[in-house]
Order: sequence, then structure tokens, then C-alpha cells
Amino acid sequence: TMNEKFFADCAEAGITDIKISEGRLEESCRLPFKEIAETADRRNVNLWSFHFPFMPFNEIDVSRKDLQKNTLEKLYALMEKAAAVGVKTFVIHASGEPIDEADRKARIECAKESLYRLAEKAVAFGGTIAVENLPRTCLGRNSDDILELISAHKDLRVCFDTNHLLSEDPVDFVKRVGNKIVTLHVSDYDRINERHWLPGEGCIDWQALIKALRDVGYNGVWLYEIDYACPKSIIRNRDLRCADFAENAKALFEGKK
Repeated sequence: TMNEKFFADCAEAGITDIKISEGRLEESCRLPFKEIAETADRRNVNLWSFHFPFMPFNEIDVSRKDLQKNTLEKLYALMEKAAAVGVKTFVIHASGEPIDEADRKARIECAKESLYRLAEKAVAFGGTIAVENLPRTCLGRNSDDILELISAHKDLRVCFDTNHLLSEDPVDFVKRVGNKIVTLHVSDYDRINERHWLPGEGCIDWQALIKALRDVGYNGVWLYEIDYACPKSIIRNRDLRCADFAENAKALFEGKK
């Protein structure tokens, strides 16, 4: 919950930037953007990005012709609200799932058309659409997909989710996509499925990944996307706190494993 205590905890831990995010459309439409921004401002925390809703899959999906018009109308309205409180980066999923292989080409073309329109709208607000790489059968499951999707508009960029690649190494993805990456969703996983674990709890080589990001000139935030609650598949004796993310980042940037 993005309330006074949350932002106070962020400030105390030294966290300077967060994203606004509600996965479901209904909850996103109810977000009190103005109140969130005012509370963040009191604690000197920057609203770095807004994650567009992506659920339910049968209601919101930029890659489905039958949902495209309504989806874009909803996203335009949310973009305007987020931009009004200073958000400049808008993260989007290019599809829901599952997607049959036979349908991928048509879904990609529809997604590109939608992304073009969203990019044009974002430019008018002085912002950027960042297309997130996704797992499994979703559009954006590897660097080939992502590069094809963002080819729709010269101003489209990428949100790199470190735990979504199931068929490509994260370092290879960074090397291919390069300076198109403008924001991150940082978490660890087992390369079997997305897990959103704390870095160090999975199999990512974090020092290699940090080096790759530096090599391509990434200069955005180090933004975690991890549940506070302790997952059953990880041996951890408590849920996470804001301070844990700051401590984890410090360890990673100091070269620790």
C-alpha cells in the first residue's frame, strides 16, 4: 500500500524511486494518483514509472484486435493521470497469454500498431513507453520479439525484467537490446519460470549482468519487483522490508555474491 508509512520506510532505507503498479485494470483505474504523489513528495521519493495494468487477459490486451480499441482508451486515460503527477516512464506488457504459435505473427502486428499509438500519446506528455520482456508464450519472450515490437516507433524503449527470460540468458538479452533499455524490474529466478525472488536467491550471475548493463550505458534506476511475502520455495526466515532492498543493492554494487 502506497501510504505514509510506506514512503517513510522508503525514505529511511534510502530508496529514492518507486513505480506505481496495480496489475488489474479495475484497481489501476481507482488509483489515487494525486494523493500518492503528494505523499511521495513529502518523503522526497520520486515516482519513477507507472506500470500499465495487464489483467484480466480477457479484458485488456494491446495485441488482440477485439480488445484493442477499449484497451487503448483505458491506457490513454491512465497515462494522462500518471503524467499529471510527473510520471515519465510507462511500462507495458505487449500481450497476455496463452498465445498459439500460429497466432503470434498477427498478435505481434496488432501489438505494434497499439504500441505506435501509445508512443505517440506518450511523446505528447513528454514521456516514454517501455515495453517489458515477458515469459512463456507472451509477446516479448526474447530479444528478437522485443526488438521487433519496439521497431514500431522510434521512441519506444524497453523495460528489462531480469526474471522473465526462459529461453535466453539475461546477459545476452542486454547485449542485444543495448541502450534501448531505460528501466528495470530486478529479481531472481530459477530459469524454469518467473519467480520474483531477491537477487542471490536464484541463479542469475548478478556481477555479469551489472557489467553488461554498464557496458551498454544503462543509467536508469535499480528498481526491484519482488513481493514482500516470503515465498514457500525459498528458505528465508521472514518477509522482506524496504531496508532489505537497499542492503541487497549495496551488496550487489560492491561486487558481493
